[in-house]
Amino acid sequence: MDAESRILRDLNEPLVDHAEGQLFLNDAFKIIMEEVLCKGTDIKQKVCEWKEPEELSLLLDLELRATGEPRERLLQRVKDVAKYSIKTSHPRFFNQLFAGVDYHALAGRFLTEALNTNLYTYEVAPVFVLMENEVLRGMRQLVGWTEGDGIFCPGGSVSNMYAMNLARYQLLPDVKRQGLFGLPRLNVFTSSEVRNGHHTVSVGLPTCRMFNDDRRMDPVDLDEKIKLAKSQGAVPFLVSCTCGTTVRGAFDPLDLIADVCEKHKLWMHVDAAWGGSVLFSKQHAHLMQGVNRANSVAWNPHKMLATGLQCSALLLQDTMNLLRNCHSANATYLFQQDKFYDVKFDVGDKSVQCSRKVDCLKFWLMWKAVGSNGFADRVDKAFSHAGYLVDQIKKREGFCLLQEPDFVNICFWFIPPSLRGKEGNADYQDRLAKVAPVIKERMMKQGTMMVGYQPLGNKVNFFRLVVFSPVLSQKDMDFVIDEIERLGNDL
Repeated sequence: MDAESRILRDLNEPLVDHAEGQLFLNDAFKIIMEEVLCKGTDIKQKVCEWKEPEELSLLLDLELRATGEPRERLLQRVKDVAKYSIKTSHPRFFNQLFAGVDYHALAGRFLTEALNTNLYTYEVAPVFVLMENEVLRGMRQLVGWTEGDGIFCPGGSVSNMYAMNLARYQLLPDVKRQGLFGLPRLNVFTSSEVRNGHHTVSVGLPTCRMFNDDRRMDPVDLDEKIKLAKSQGAVPFLVSCTCGTTVRGAFDPLDLIADVCEKHKLWMHVDAAWGGSVLFSKQHAHLMQGVNRANSVAWNPHKMLATGLQCSALLLQDTMNLLRNCHSANATYLFQQDKFYDVKFDVGDKSVQCSRKVDCLKFWLMWKAVGSNGFADRVDKAFSHAGYLVDQIKKREGFCLLQEPDFVNICFWFIPPSLRGKEGNADYQDRLAKVAPVIKERMMKQGTMMVGYQPLGNKVNFFRLVVFSPVLSQKDMDFVIDEIERLGNDL
């Protein structure tokens, strides 16, 4: 049968066979449950099945062809993808600021994908427009605001960029109509430690950075640098604080910075993508004292709360529709003003995006399941695990803390027996710098664990381990020390 005849025959038939598709999906879910959620959380299984790129490409048979494949082969594809992917839900995955699994949030993620709707108008996403508003309200309440605005963004970097865009628009509203050409030289102020946080703050705009020995923004230095920038003809418009830097987990002194921002009438933004979840904990919320004085806050529940990628919110104290006024394009094919319902619920005009995924459902469902008290318990337990690990590091020969941690980021060196007592040697730092990369290679090739490492300033490569996953136990903390020692003792 030629192509034209086949098309004519199929005109009255859908291209999707629902019965066959649902059978495939049921079988695929069985593989996901077994390979990702059972094996992928079992400490007896590997964190990763490491393969070099060339070998992995051959194993996966990535080539796309003109004809489709049979059901059994496709199910094997699903199994192979699961097998050779990193198991980020594994208790020994410490590599990133996301880890672990929450099954209620995961149910929300599955439901979001199945419903496949777009969060821009009430008519296509009525449940999620209302749900996003309520989740944002709950988050703002923790910040200390009874009113305000907000939006879920595709990552903390975008939340930070939104904040800069809003601050610029508030100061210079004509920029939306006239463009950038006529703008004065604008300055953003942040700590140099932000280079180890969300890099977006230091991209695309002239930036003055402050840094002191305490790895936090220095409010006195901030005040002086703002005065200096003004004297040189620049226009300061935003100060970006950080609560939980990516590497060392530092928290800026928000109250003191707020005093400086109020003095100079600058927008105060708080990048709390990593550290914002401490607000659930009565014991640790003091780390963000003064956050209620900010104009905007970025917060990623997909990090410390294990909501699942992605779940990133920008929260605003503004009640005057700044977000909508700044970003609205008034697209008449979406945001007609004569609809049969209240068009204030068409939230898409607040976003730079048009299509926007539903990121609130997983967080809402998890919050419903465990409550604010459950989140507080998770935060407190993470701090307890971090404290226990720090104590073990101090007791174990060959381990050396970079510093006492403020948060659940634990930075340390492992010093092999061959380097102990050689600190005065001329080549000591060069040799120490090679230790962490070799141990990282060994742990990944053996599949036992994943821990990140990096240099920082004049400090050579050290391990950065983040302790927050809800699937962790104390025996996982002990394993970290024992395994690094096992992998590195012969170096």
